[in-house]
Amino acid sequence: MANKKTKDDFRAYVKWLWVLFGLGIFSTFLLIALAAVGAFGKLPTFEEIENPKSNLASEIITSDNKVLGKFYKENRTHTEYENLSPHLVNAFVATEDERYYQHSGVDFQALARAIFRLGKDGGGSTITQQLAKQLFHEPARSVPQRIKQKFMEWVIAVKLERQYTKQEIIAMYFNQFDFIYQAVGINSAAKIYFDTTPDSLTIEQSAILVGMLVNPSYYNPRRDTVRMKTRRNVVYQQMMRNDMISQEQFDTLKVRPLRIKFSRQSHLEGLAPYFREYLRAFIAKWVKENPKADGSEYNIYTDGLKIYTTLDYRMQGYAEEAVKEHFSNLQRVFFMKEKGRKYAPFHNVSDDQIELIMERAKRRSNHYKSLMRNGVSKDTIDKIFNTPKHMTVFGWDGDFDTIMSPMDSIRYYKYFYQAGMMSVEPQTGFVKAWVGGIDYKHFKYDHVKQGKRQVGSTFKPFVYATAIKQKHYSPCFTVPNVQTCIEQGKFGLLQDWCPSNSDNEYGGFYTLKKALAKSVNTVTTYLMKQVGPEPVVRLIKEMGVTSEIDIQPSIALGTLDLSVYEMAGAYTTFANKGVYTEPIMVTRIEDKNGVVLQEFTPRTNEVMSEEDAYVILDLMKGVTQGGTGVRLRGKYGSYPNDVVTGYPWGFENPIAGKTGTTQNNSDGWFMGVVPNLITAVWGGCEDRAAHFGSITYGQGATVALPVWALFMEKCYADKHLKVSKADFEKPIEPISVELNCKQFENDEGEIIEQESPTDIDNDIAL
Repeated sequence: MANKKTKDDFRAYVKWLWVLFGLGIFSTFLLIALAAVGAFGKLPTFEEIENPKSNLASEIITSDNKVLGKFYKENRTHTEYENLSPHLVNAFVATEDERYYQHSGVDFQALARAIFRLGKDGGGSTITQQLAKQLFHEPARSVPQRIKQKFMEWVIAVKLERQYTKQEIIAMYFNQFDFIYQAVGINSAAKIYFDTTPDSLTIEQSAILVGMLVNPSYYNPRRDTVRMKTRRNVVYQQMMRNDMISQEQFDTLKVRPLRIKFSRQSHLEGLAPYFREYLRAFIAKWVKENPKADGSEYNIYTDGLKIYTTLDYRMQGYAEEAVKEHFSNLQRVFFMKEKGRKYAPFHNVSDDQIELIMERAKRRSNHYKSLMRNGVSKDTIDKIFNTPKHMTVFGWDGDFDTIMSPMDSIRYYKYFYQAGMMSVEPQTGFVKAWVGGIDYKHFKYDHVKQGKRQVGSTFKPFVYATAIKQKHYSPCFTVPNVQTCIEQGKFGLLQDWCPSNSDNEYGGFYTLKKALAKSVNTVTTYLMKQVGPEPVVRLIKEMGVTSEIDIQPSIALGTLDLSVYEMAGAYTTFANKGVYTEPIMVTRIEDKNGVVLQEFTPRTNEVMSEEDAYVILDLMKGVTQGGTGVRLRGKYGSYPNDVVTGYPWGFENPIAGKTGTTQNNSDGWFMGVVPNLITAVWGGCEDRAAHFGSITYGQGATVALPVWALFMEKCYADKHLKVSKADFEKPIEPISVELNCKQFENDEGEIIEQESPTDIDNDIAL
């Protein structure tokens, strides 16, 4: 009787067990059905599954197809499955979802294992379910909410499997996952952690990234290498378990150390930060002027635009290297020369003027503005700015910690020579390199397009060009080296203007070619007297200069302020056979699907004849053959040799150039031209009162020219760039003026014969 009762109890127990199991199955399917009809929350529509929303970074792409940088809310760039390393895919499937290719979105076997083992052998979520969670769910705030999400994920996973192939789902997962440190998506992760691309990931690199998927913060390869190594070896073990690697490979791989090549990505790091910041403003304006079909604006941080630029990745790198190499050395010499001077780094200023400079700098600082916004009194602010404290400041060998007051730090930064450099291809207008300063983190002001400084003698070729265009002068036309005056009343002058030569030496004659080579002020003044300032200004406006210019004779010697961008653009006229070509930085913009939204072409303007442009180039070649740019030919002259290592240079190819040095050596310039590349370089301190005390160190040939030389050495060494060493192409028609001026000189280079055009104004003050 007892046995019968026991059997009946057992049958009843089994019966209830089956009932409960059936209820569980029924409840599960009921809950899935409820989730499918949206009872637990809105499910994504067909269109949303077809086009899942994700924030895609806009990419800045160079002319040689390298990614220069990104604009992003999340640093994510789409990668196709075909561009994923097989090691990455194998490690992923083996670790996250062994039966991935057998199920249709939900793996009930893995789910049952997870339930009965209470998650000890891993969760039951498939890769597709994990993707569904990433795409369509925010983090749950409670356990009931998470349970609802689970059922919704099953439904979404099945829909995803119907909509996409297994390969597409894997690619979507990797494009969506956040590997931390702004490494959103596999493209960014491969770059940031290993400086590589997704298709080139090794088995070791793949195992590390797949190991991070469970929890990237906990398994952080930068912070805890021991924990990450253990997790990486679990990935290897799963790959061995699934016959993707052998026991021997596993034994070899598991003992290897972690190898990462971490490089954080931000707007402060990477090539061309000044250019990228200019581009940000350019694209921000573009999206306002070019709305989508529905009238909304493109978002440069989330819409995945592709911005194709003219910059050359290698040239940009060489330009930044050249600036760093020269200006770090120039700065060392400047510190040495200014050491112990009471007024350093300022020259020719009074105590009151220095105090005014410092006070203005203080009021422009973010620290001062913040204190003012918070209602701090002026006396308290003054005390704060004069109290020493710990701070980190810029140095060419790296940022360093020190103790100084905020006012001392302001004066410290006044010492630094800044730089602006731009290279442009004259035939196309394509800007190839753009260096807006010495360090974007500390000095954000862009000295290529934003900054404008006195151009000095680099302006003289425009005066010569106007005279040659109007008067048809030959480079061999001779002018007496006497102080020339433009009298009161002429060209609206209120008083006589009689500029001196920089060396105060006069006498004899100069050909135009030799006068430009030696940058003789009297000859340029003479030419200005012949043509007047208005035609000169009209000419440079035709050559792309947009800055406001006072129409007065003194511009002949470069007293006006122009940008590096304007100067490089204007010089394209000489190298492009008399046709000005507007420098451009963007060739086209595409949307995330590769649809071209706009293409860009440069504006051009025929300014002068091909012959006149060639004559100017011939004149400027004299600058590097025996003038202020002769150090390019390996000749020291009077230039210091302690400013740049590797000097002198021995360039043998034709080079047209012009140096420029402004009053008190505040600005140093060099314009260097070869047939297919124009490079403008400027150097000077933030304040014009801060500069070298002597022209030996402060002239353009010392401050700016070496950057051009270092840059061109690197470009010529890279044969892939194809920077020309040839001579400038002559016009098809015969040249109508004499170019060979040697026949008018004796053995000492003195003029022995003169041309005497009848239309010349000989009104010279002797």
